[in-house]
Amino acid sequence: MTDKKIQHTLNDLIEIARDGSEFYSEAAGKVDNAELADLFRRMGEHKREIASGLASEVAVAGGDPADHGTMVGSMRQAYAKARAALGNTDYAYVAELEELEDRLLGAFKDTLEDSDTPAAARAAAQKYMPQVTECHNTMRNRKFAMKGTR
Repeated sequence: MTDKKIQHTLNDLIEIARDGSEFYSEAAGKVDNAELADLFRRMGEHKREIASGLASEVAVAGGDPADHGTMVGSMRQAYAKARAALGNTDYAYVAELEELEDRLLGAFKDTLEDSDTPAAARAAAQKYMPQVTECHNTMRNRKFAMKGTR
C-alpha cells in the first residue's frame, strides 16, 4: 500500500512538472523578447529535471512514472494562447506561467505537509523543493516587474 501511495503522490507532482515543461517550451517559441524566451527555456529544463528525478523515485518504488501532464495544464495553455492573442504576449505568458508555478509549489507543499505522505515521497519532494521555490519566485518577480508593461 505504501508503494502505491508513493507512486500516486509522486506521479501527481510529475504530471504538474510536465505541464510546466511543455508550457515553457511552447511559450519560449511565442514571445518576442529573446531574454524572456531564454528564461522560459531554462525554466522548462528545470521542470524536465524535476519530472525525471521524480520518475526515478517512482520506478524505485516499483511503479510506472506518469508520462503526460494534466487536463488542467492543457486548458491553461489554451487560455494563455487566447490571452496572448488579445494583448501583450510576453506578459500573458509570464502571468500564466507564474500561475503554473503557484500550482506546482502548492502541490509540493501539500505533499510535504500531508501527514499521510509516505516518508519516501516526502523525501523526494523535499529534495526538489528548493528548485521549485526558486522557479516560483523567479516567475513571481518577473510578473511583478512586468505588470506596468501590459
